[in-house]
Amino acid sequence: MKLGITVMRGLAATLIFLPSAALAHTGVGDTSGFLHGFSHPLSGPDHILAMTMVGLFAWQLGRRALWLVPASFVAVMALGGLLGGTGVEVPYVETGIALSVVVLGAVVALGVKAPVAAAMGLVGLFAMFHGHAHGAEMPEDAAGVAYAAGFMIATVLLHVIGIGIGLLIGKGSERYGQVVVRSAGGLAAVTGVGLLAGVL
Repeated sequence: MKLGITVMRGLAATLIFLPSAALAHTGVGDTSGFLHGFSHPLSGPDHILAMTMVGLFAWQLGRRALWLVPASFVAVMALGGLLGGTGVEVPYVETGIALSVVVLGAVVALGVKAPVAAAMGLVGLFAMFHGHAHGAEMPEDAAGVAYAAGFMIATVLLHVIGIGIGLLIGKGSERYGQVVVRSAGGLAAVTGVGLLAGVL
C-alpha cells in the first residue's frame, strides 16, 4: 500500500516537473537535444511497449525488482546510446528491439517469477539495442548530454507508467488484476511478432 502511494507520488512529481526541466536548458543545442532525446522513446510503439513491459515485469516481481530491473535497463541503455552515438556498430539492432517487445510481453503474459539478477540481465540485453538506436539517431546539432538525459528521463517515465499500471490494476482488482496484466503482456507480445515480421 505505502509502496504504491510512493510510486504514484513519484509519477506525479515527474509529470509536474518534467516540463520545467526541459525548459531549463537555455542553449539551442541543449534544448533541441533534450527534446529530441525525450521524444525518441515516445516516437514508436516498439520502444513504448518494451519499456512499459519492463515496468510491468518489475511490478510482477516486486520488492527490490521494482527499482533494480528498471535501473539496470536505463544503465545499459545509456551505454548502448554511447556506442550508437559514437558510431560503434551493434548487429541486429532493429531485430533486437522487436524481439524485446515479444520476449518482455511474453514474460509478463506468463507471469515469470525470475530471480532479480536474471531479470536485470534480460532487460539489460534488450536495453543495449534500444540505447544504440537512440544514440545512432541523435541529430547532428543536438547536444549529446542533453539528448541522453532526454531519452533516459522518457524511459524512466515509461517504466514508472508500467509499474503504476500494475499497481492500479492490482489494487483495483486483486482477483482479476493479474489476468488483465497478463493479457496486456500477451497483446504486447503479439504486437512484437507483427513488428518482427514487418507487418506493423
